[in-house]
Amino acid sequence: MGFRGLAANPRLSRPGARGLSAGALFDALRLADIHQNLARNIVSLRQSQDLFDDLSPNPQDWNVAIRHELATRPKPYTSDSPAINRPFEEAIWIEAVAYPFQPPNWSTSRFSDGSFGIWYGADSIETTVHETAWHWRNGLLADAGFDREGVRIERKVVWVRGDAALVDFRPEIKRMPELVHPTSYAATQPIGKRLHREGFPGLVSRSARCDGHIFGILNPGVLSNPVQACWLSYRLESGRVAVEKETGVDWL
Repeated sequence: MGFRGLAANPRLSRPGARGLSAGALFDALRLADIHQNLARNIVSLRQSQDLFDDLSPNPQDWNVAIRHELATRPKPYTSDSPAINRPFEEAIWIEAVAYPFQPPNWSTSRFSDGSFGIWYGADSIETTVHETAWHWRNGLLADAGFDREGVRIERKVVWVRGDAALVDFRPEIKRMPELVHPTSYAATQPIGKRLHREGFPGLVSRSARCDGHIFGILNPGVLSNPVQACWLSYRLESGRVAVEKETGVDWL
């Protein structure tokens, strides 16, 4: 099937179109008390790597390095699993949860102007694919001039537990379609900035790319227990983004 074009939804209003104001939106706020696994789709290598085999050809030296790494690892990252193999627990946590909250990694997105970090997850693996495939093709590849046949990227989906009372924008989308505008974040970035400033743990809204739901988390403390779900490969083929779960077999 693939994702051909991922055209904008014609029902969505233009940026700045009349509708529910941001102030009225906050007057109508309601919460969604979520206790569920959220799918997080990230760039990652499919091949595992030894962490210390480039330091020495001697496995005994690797063990010394492992013991040192375990002894100096900052809390709360502790594990009895071998540190020589990726992903180990600290790497999984940083990769799946902590990364977007670290200041060097803050970036502009639908609900952030880049002055703070926000973590995005979804209700299903399929929703993450619709979101990330669109941004990969229309953002990264287009900006870099690499939007050409055969380009590939490897990704990983991780399930992360979410437990929080989130601001629920889904009931207000018909009155404020700018919440899911396909290209403009002019209305949503100030909303996200206010939620961050006032200490809300996050939000839930509908995806702008499909009928799934997306979760924007502002407080990493409401996330826990990352568990790998699957590997994915994206490639540009015949004007579409083809997605593989198993190498060589198209899934979406």
